[in-house]
Amino acid sequence: MDGMGSMRNLLGWKIGRWARGAATAALTALLLLAAGMPFAAAEEPRDWQLGLMAGATPVRERMDAFHDELLWIITAITIFVLGLLIYVMVRFNARRNPVPSQVTHNTLIEVIWTTVPLIILIAIWLPSLRLLYYTDRTQHADMTLKVTGHQWYWSYEYPDNGGFAFDSNVLSDGDAAKAGKPRLLGVDNPVVVPVGSVVRVLITGTDVIHSWYLPPAGVQEYAVIGRTNESWMQFDREGTFYGQCNQICGLNHPFMPIEVDVVSKADFDKWAAQAKQKFAQGQPGQPVAAAGSDRSGGLTLTAAAQ
Repeated sequence: MDGMGSMRNLLGWKIGRWARGAATAALTALLLLAAGMPFAAAEEPRDWQLGLMAGATPVRERMDAFHDELLWIITAITIFVLGLLIYVMVRFNARRNPVPSQVTHNTLIEVIWTTVPLIILIAIWLPSLRLLYYTDRTQHADMTLKVTGHQWYWSYEYPDNGGFAFDSNVLSDGDAAKAGKPRLLGVDNPVVVPVGSVVRVLITGTDVIHSWYLPPAGVQEYAVIGRTNESWMQFDREGTFYGQCNQICGLNHPFMPIEVDVVSKADFDKWAAQAKQKFAQGQPGQPVAAAGSDRSGGLTLTAAAQ
């Protein structure tokens, strides 16, 4: 009896802690909403952000729409199953049914619980297949961006704009603060693309598997040695957008950020002309200094292998 009492007390304490946590989260959300803080209207992750990052390409718009459709479907399923559970607990409990039913077979119910999930899966499969084909590649690109993953930095090449190339490395905490960029997301040489242009993105690697992941563009492709994967993006507004390598690729995996500056067509042409001269003597892909993390939370420099 003492054991059962202790178990009840422990269960009550856990339920109370969960309830207090849920109430705190709900109150925090209401306060942030009242303060006018945007939940998902940021170009980079924000503290207390709810929902997905704001998209900026047609691919992300379709992904968000598909996500919202799935949310409605799973919500309806969850409410339906919960209703069934409550009905069964109330209608068929031992107190109301001292003599349990001996029914073991019902053809109609078995047909329903087989066909309805199949219909739901088909309703999910068709739009997901269309989305996969839509994101796969573009046949009418305005320009090409080649991305190469290294341990632990990115190299970018513009074959349609003069063929120049450059390496992109994470900024130290101090340099990021001076430049007004977020920690572990700002880089020394960001990607620059024109707004409204369809950009074909070719992604490959030189060592281990990396992943070029840019959430606002809806692009995630693996950088694999000996293989070139393809994706595309078309930004609908100017701004700076951030991403990271989300494939665990080694010691300095957390220090492979992606920064994309989306500018007007005229500003891009000016930048491309300057970049041809700036990176004319560069040799992307050579071993460079990559940022590593020390115990104090700062950044140290370690040799990066090619």
